[in-house]
Amino acid sequence: MKATIQLCTYNRRALLERVLDACFEQTVDGDAYEVVLVNDGSTDDTRALVERMRPLAPCKFVAIDRPNGGLAKARNTGIAAATGERIIFIDDDVLPLPNFVEEHLRSGTRYPSNIVRGGAINVESFDDLPPPVWSIRNYSGNYFWTTNVSVPLETLRNVGGFDETFAEYGWEDIDVGLRLRAARVRATFNRRALVYHYKPPLRGASLDAMQRQARAQARTALELVRLHPHWRAYLATGNYAAARALHGAIARSGVAAHCRAVLADVKPEAVLSKHQERAARRLATEAYFEELGK
Repeated sequence: MKATIQLCTYNRRALLERVLDACFEQTVDGDAYEVVLVNDGSTDDTRALVERMRPLAPCKFVAIDRPNGGLAKARNTGIAAATGERIIFIDDDVLPLPNFVEEHLRSGTRYPSNIVRGGAINVESFDDLPPPVWSIRNYSGNYFWTTNVSVPLETLRNVGGFDETFAEYGWEDIDVGLRLRAARVRATFNRRALVYHYKPPLRGASLDAMQRQARAQARTALELVRLHPHWRAYLATGNYAAARALHGAIARSGVAAHCRAVLADVKPEAVLSKHQERAARRLATEAYFEELGK
């Protein structure tokens, strides 16, 4: 088996059918790759969908149900089940293009020891997709971003997979990337290994969740710098003196009160305007740095 597409899901039944369809519609032969899906304790009808999709798989399709335990544990479950020489990670809100596996394998053949990073085009709907052309605005500087990345399976197992102390949102893939860097695993970028990444417009109902997610991300940021007391981790998380001072000054300036006023009358179902979106992101950033300083 040349490749494993590995993805985890939690209560994304509405997107998962399209995602699996895209995984099954690859240009490589069905015996060249497999799909390993980990259902991390979904409470919707994800399991029923998976059983309905099984007969449509042209490749080996492994679906594993496990109690909800967070992404790092779910990823490790998928790694344990994988048999491909190269493991390709995506998320459950990602549509890979038909040549996705082919391109990861092509780069992997040229650079067999390397991480292969691909591009992600953000879209608000899977029903209205732009041309599949990568541009610099789709670029992510993350060394190991599980939205679209591959690595030799043996290499990943040798560095220990995902650290399961990352139980909340964020940074578990950055941690893997830092360990791969420390092991001197190089990375190459293939702009033809593309995915569409679902990023729906922000609505009023998202505001509280944004705050909670920002605080969870700050707590896991502290775990990241504890594990990696290195300038890359400090820079990635913003946990350094200049950044903390800047955001402290912004917090004292009264910007947060203005942002709350901008969002005060937003209805839960309303799509945020660009001005409201900036205000929401500013409040999430303030929550992040406030939690980081605790």
